[in-house]
Amino acid sequence: MEMTLIQKIAIYAVPVMFAITLHEAAHGYAALRCGDSTARLAGRLSLNPLRHIDPVGTLLVPGLTLLLGGLLFGWAKPVPVNFNRLNNPRRDMVWVAVAGPAANLLMAIFWGLMLKWSAGGGLGDYSLPLLEMAKAGIMINAVLMALNLLPLPPLDGGRIAVGLLPDSIAYPLSRIEPYGLFVMLALLATGLLSAVLNPAVSGVLELLSLLLGF
Repeated sequence: MEMTLIQKIAIYAVPVMFAITLHEAAHGYAALRCGDSTARLAGRLSLNPLRHIDPVGTLLVPGLTLLLGGLLFGWAKPVPVNFNRLNNPRRDMVWVAVAGPAANLLMAIFWGLMLKWSAGGGLGDYSLPLLEMAKAGIMINAVLMALNLLPLPPLDGGRIAVGLLPDSIAYPLSRIEPYGLFVMLALLATGLLSAVLNPAVSGVLELLSLLLGF
């Protein structure tokens, strides 16, 4: 039976909030470990979702994608990082960027374990809701991980690429950052984003299947 919009919101709300909150907090904690306390001073080293919610990117856009169908897409308020304060700015920028997708991978594994647990039906009436929430959590985190690893600044993958590529390539790539969101929205509107992300998301799901045996 197909879920109503209210049921979808109830199932997706918790995984979405955890996905964006832990993703952003992971960036802040990584930056702190690498010498930059900007996120801590701004109160962003928090597991409180309200600290990370962007009204448009976290609420409006995901709500519309749930309503209209298709790729669940959204974003949170970026955690502030002063890269000049990092111990080794170019190297540590990569670690800070990697922390977000790594958090999503760990959450996808967590939801995968919840999926296996709830599939046994041992929770009675709660088994089915947890099963659906676990499926949503796996997909949300797989999509966020794949999306953020795209080599387009200001996405994490873009910052990883800037940190690892030679200067002759890294510098022109870094100049795209002010326009990155508009590029993403254009890709979403034309359907090209789904074409790029679907194979990557399938790869993440296959990795989870190998790790967890389902």
